[in-house]
Order: sequence, then C-alpha cells, then structure tokens
Amino acid sequence: MAGALAGILLTLGVILFVEGMRKRPPRPKKVKVASAARDTRWDRLPRRTKQLVIVGFVGGLVLALLTGWVIAIVVFPLAVVGLPWLLSSDDANARIDRLEAMEEWTRSLAGVLTVGVGLEQAIVATVRSAPKAIQPEVNLLAARLRARWPTQDALRAFADDLDDTTGDLLAANLLLGAQRRGAGLASVLESVAMSVAQDVRSRRMVEADRAKPRATARWVTIITLAVLAFFFVFTDFMDPYRTPVGQVILALLLSGYVGVLVWMKQMAKGKKLPRFIGNEVAQEALR
Repeated sequence: MAGALAGILLTLGVILFVEGMRKRPPRPKKVKVASAARDTRWDRLPRRTKQLVIVGFVGGLVLALLTGWVIAIVVFPLAVVGLPWLLSSDDANARIDRLEAMEEWTRSLAGVLTVGVGLEQAIVATVRSAPKAIQPEVNLLAARLRARWPTQDALRAFADDLDDTTGDLLAANLLLGAQRRGAGLASVLESVAMSVAQDVRSRRMVEADRAKPRATARWVTIITLAVLAFFFVFTDFMDPYRTPVGQVILALLLSGYVGVLVWMKQMAKGKKLPRFIGNEVAQEALR
C-alpha cells in the first residue's frame, strides 16, 4: 500500500513538473509601485506558484510519513516549483517581447506625429493601440501627462517604468523632441524603431543558440526524475539512502545538480546593460 501510494505521489510530481515546463504567454511586466508594509513575500507570489507550493508540500509530507523519507518534505515542493523555473526561458522571451512592443509603439507614435499634433497629444492618442507588453507603462505615462506633470518629468518616470536600456534610448529621444519641438521627431522615432528591430533580431538569434543546451538539460532532468522514480518504487537501489546519513548525502547530491542548473541559467541570462537616463539614475549619480 505504501509503495503504491509512494509511486502515485512520485508520478504526480513528474506530472506537475512537466505541467510547469509547458510554455505560457509571458505576463506583462507590472509597473513598480510601493507595496504595503503588511505584504509578505508569500502574498506577492503568483496564485499558480502558491498552488504548486501547497501541493508539493502536502505530497512531500505524505511521502515522508509513509516511507520515512524526511527529505521529501523539502525536495518535493522545491522540485515542483523550482525546476520548471530553472529550465525555462520565459524571462528571455519576455524581454524580447517587450523590445518588440517598444518598437511597435514607437512606430505608432511616429505615425501619429506626422499628422501634426503635439508630442503630449500623440502619446495620449496611442494609449488604446499600445502593445500589451508595455501597456501599463504607456497608460501611466499618459495619465501623468493628463495630470499636468511636466513632460520631461513624465518621460523620465516612463524610462524608470520600462527599466531597460532600449527604453532609455526611446525616452531620451522623446525628451529631445519635447525640448526642441521640431518637426523631425517622427523621422527620429522611425530610426529608433529600426534600431530596436535590429536588436530584437540579434537577441532572437542569441536566444535560439542558448535554447539548445537548455533543451538538453531539460530532457536529461526529466529522464533522471523518471529513472529515480522507477528505482524508488520497483527496486532496492535507493535503500542505502533511506538512513539519515544517506538522506543527507542525497540532499548534497541533489543540491549539486541544482547548483549546476542555477549556474547554467545565470550564464544564459547575460549581463544587463547599464541604464543612462531616468530619475533612479539621477538619484544614484548624486550619491
């Protein structure tokens, strides 16, 4: 009975892991707002992550009570939540999607400016057509302009909301256009959009190369989990690890494997380019 239930729990863990690996459309980046003092790290977690943590903890607890594998209380929820994140590429894809959204919005803004309206009116006019990836930032920029913020302050805050070097480039050109009020801003924005499009193409090529070793690591991990589940349920291969010392050794081995995955994810992430405009940059320069 215990062996059958342990097998069911292990199978459930593998299913949850595979479910977590499924690619989903990235959520738009939320604009930074001051969080309430009572909010904890648990409160800020997405609902799906909370569900996976609860299911993983309950599964690990039941497995520990039935089999004596105390390590399952920690390993089970960490594996269900952590491995899909370590082996996914959603962060890189989300950054590229935001760049594409900046390019699309810049072209849209340039098209509105050719009609002859002012910069502030053109920004407000593009709110409804703003791409979903940067829609919160564009909405907030338009709201600040409607609230009679100085245009330069609103654009610097917009750069902080985007929090990206490309966003700084876009905001810097908008700042120059707001200061000079010339007729050539539309053509400048078209040039910026072309530059962003080239950046997107090169980043997609880099991400395609990075996806190959990530896919290899993903399949190796899935196969390893399946083999360990088979050994645990149907053989006595894992018996030496049932003792307290054996479980400590197993925890060290698993930690080493996870450490390699973390190292691989950090290598694939790349170094973030420094920003050069915005209120946050100005405050850091005064320190």
